[in-house]
Amino acid sequence: MQNLGLPLLNSFFIAKNSFSFQAGIAQEFHLLVGALSLTGQRLILPAAQRALPAPPAVPRAAPSPQFPRQHKKAAPGEYRALRTTSSCTLRVYLPGKELCDEHSPNSAGHKTQEDPVLQLASSVALLFPQPPQTAQPFQDPCLDWDIAVHQKAPSVLALQHLHHSSWGSIVGFLAPTEKLLKDHSVPLATINSQRLTQTTSDLDFRENPPQSDALSVLKNQSAVERIPSRGGSAGAAAGRQRGAPSPVPGWGQQQHWAAGVISSSWRSWNHLAGLRNALREARRRHLENFYSRAKHLAANWNRIRTSRRTIIHIPSLGYSQHIREHIPDLALQQNLQMGRLCDILDANVDVIYICPLALSEELLQYYNKLLGLQAAVRSGNPEDMADLQDRFKILTPEAINSFPEHHMCLATVLKYSPRTMQRLQVLLQGRDAYMVGGVPHLDDLAVADQLQVPLLGSEPAVAQLYSTKSGSKRIFASAGVPTPPGEWDIHSREQLLRALSQLVLDNLEVQRWLFKVDDERAGDGTAFCDVTSHLECYPWIQREQQGHGPEVWSESQARELALVKISQELPGLLAQHVQPVNEKRFPTWEKFLQTFLTQGGVIEAFPSSGSVTNLTVDLLIEPTGEVTLLASGDQLHAEGPLRSSGTTIPQRSVDPEALQALCLKVGEACKSRGVLGYFSVDFVAFTHPQTGEQQVWATDLDLCYSDQLALSQLLVYLTDGNVDRGSTGVTMSHPGCSLQPAPSSPRCAVASSQLRHSSLSGISYNLLLHVCKAHGIGFDLQEKQGTIFVLYEDKKRHSLGMITIGEDLQGVLLTFARNLFIIHQEISAPNMQGETNFKMAIRDIEAILGVTAENKLRLEEEQPWEADALKE
Repeated sequence: MQNLGLPLLNSFFIAKNSFSFQAGIAQEFHLLVGALSLTGQRLILPAAQRALPAPPAVPRAAPSPQFPRQHKKAAPGEYRALRTTSSCTLRVYLPGKELCDEHSPNSAGHKTQEDPVLQLASSVALLFPQPPQTAQPFQDPCLDWDIAVHQKAPSVLALQHLHHSSWGSIVGFLAPTEKLLKDHSVPLATINSQRLTQTTSDLDFRENPPQSDALSVLKNQSAVERIPSRGGSAGAAAGRQRGAPSPVPGWGQQQHWAAGVISSSWRSWNHLAGLRNALREARRRHLENFYSRAKHLAANWNRIRTSRRTIIHIPSLGYSQHIREHIPDLALQQNLQMGRLCDILDANVDVIYICPLALSEELLQYYNKLLGLQAAVRSGNPEDMADLQDRFKILTPEAINSFPEHHMCLATVLKYSPRTMQRLQVLLQGRDAYMVGGVPHLDDLAVADQLQVPLLGSEPAVAQLYSTKSGSKRIFASAGVPTPPGEWDIHSREQLLRALSQLVLDNLEVQRWLFKVDDERAGDGTAFCDVTSHLECYPWIQREQQGHGPEVWSESQARELALVKISQELPGLLAQHVQPVNEKRFPTWEKFLQTFLTQGGVIEAFPSSGSVTNLTVDLLIEPTGEVTLLASGDQLHAEGPLRSSGTTIPQRSVDPEALQALCLKVGEACKSRGVLGYFSVDFVAFTHPQTGEQQVWATDLDLCYSDQLALSQLLVYLTDGNVDRGSTGVTMSHPGCSLQPAPSSPRCAVASSQLRHSSLSGISYNLLLHVCKAHGIGFDLQEKQGTIFVLYEDKKRHSLGMITIGEDLQGVLLTFARNLFIIHQEISAPNMQGETNFKMAIRDIEAILGVTAENKLRLEEEQPWEADALKE
């Protein structure tokens, strides 16, 4: 083959005939607070010599010293005052007089749902170190850590809710008032909230209020009227002259230190509350601009889609935080869609791909050469390779390593990467452009707003609602497409048992039932149970049903009794026999059930058939509202029947016209609910065991750009054609495609983005591709068939993608399995096979073909004449 100028590709491609909303605000609020300079905002006193964590990071409460305390039991009247939030009586507790009851934050067993801002403000306060020790240390440790005004008390929260617009003035008034009381050793003061709000509104408070105003808001003025008009140490001295007890040595220093901490804490809390409001306002502005630009994109779509334009691809996984925390190697999982680069097949398109990993120069050159094959693929001549580096850019945000513990999605990382954002703005100047994200996130809107480009995708709230398992069921019900028997929006144990009991009784032919957590992904939140196999009353129910007949059975008492029997057996049966798909995360049914009930979920029947095929169809709702079918594929299941690991493109399991009709119904239902952009629908097809007819159920909906679509883009790029509508009912349309495969030589492919092998890390990509070339694994430019690898990163190197293209499905399946077998043998030591899913993928393909691919491979290598005879 002609020298391609890069060892990676030189060793790989071969010549002809050589082959065979609120949560987002809280998260951003925490991040921005961590990024502030705490000293510059006067959150830390000058005397505090403590190194803080490097921003941005969420401040964490420092562990407070554990001292024994004697809590004073509150009087009944004081309990009533705290519980009556409507009167908004605000109590200020000073050290030495702490009230401990179920409303106190320090009470044992007290748990509240903390506001993110209050929680953060409390954490900031606890960052202060203990005051400097004097020669005779202070003996009351409560002063070190207590915040005088209990910011989390119900009365304080109620007051804040009622007067949120003037809360900053109220907080600013309380801090110096509290300091005044502390300076004069006033043990307890009760504040009249109505007088407090009136005073702060009348004063237009800016600095320390007059002492008379501070005293005017107190209910128990008689207890504090001895405070003289002068303050500070003079007042304390006056108190001692009247016979007040002498304070412990160091008391004054401790007082002033604590007062400073409290005052700074309240100012900080006030500042952070304002910051949260600013973030809320920014989110609102981003959403308004998103809809405004979406209207502009719709109005100009027909022009934009046929003219010179730039597409910014951000393959971000904007799942909720608790899901991202459980995605292993999140950055790698966000980089499985390098096939998006193939949009440059349209001569009018330039692509900017935001990469969540730092790619080496060698890997960047690999993609430069791979995409440069465009002209060579069309002509069949390797010498016609073009340099298309000016048509695409791969940019890695500089902040990819700045938040190692935050599990941020790519859109958020890009938002906090100012240099990359500035470069994007320069690249987009004066050009038509739009963004294509991944799983929508609020920060997709923020990035699009900063770049001033439209986003071809759904509003994040809409996508999150209908991408859940229960949300997809609502879409399917609205579309009127067939779905498995089941129940959704389940949030309690009683509801689950009641619904499952009824479903089992109504569908006695169904053996396996699935439990799917609403918000989980990739099968991680799925469990299954073969209920009827373990149901002791099942034989009795069958006999009763057969004895009564269908019509009598539906109204018989025996049926009611059967429902009771099932309900009684289910709790123990489920605890013993449910199998979560991800056993590492959910080792027991109880752990799975806890997540299931917390997030909500669905119960769904699994087909009772020996022939079951899962398939995925990718669609696009264009800005004009047109629903376009893009790609389809039958799923591979290397890691079990409930987790997709790859696809055969195009799908061959369902009649194309029937499938197209179902997909368009789902597309119209999505469009009516505000869904825009790329999405995919999962179906299950099976043969009914009684009728022998094929049935198709819609099972899942993902409102994002899929891995299958990215691999399909690569297939179209490398063959320079469209998938034949006649074989799939799905057209992959690209303006600029000049060549379609002839009907006599169609193309199909087996593709996977989820191939894993731990031993891959011990071999460089260059050496791997040389080994593949030696075994005839490569791509033939003239025949437009062969194998292409998708390389994600070159540090760990334990994962890769592979697509095998050929003329018939059986041939590409065998080639795919052969490739895996050879690679596994070459990179594995005899005594160390490594952790891999290669073997499971081979077994899955063997099950599909009904033959043993490994035995066929050995036959071809050891006795090629016999293999040829078998082919004939």
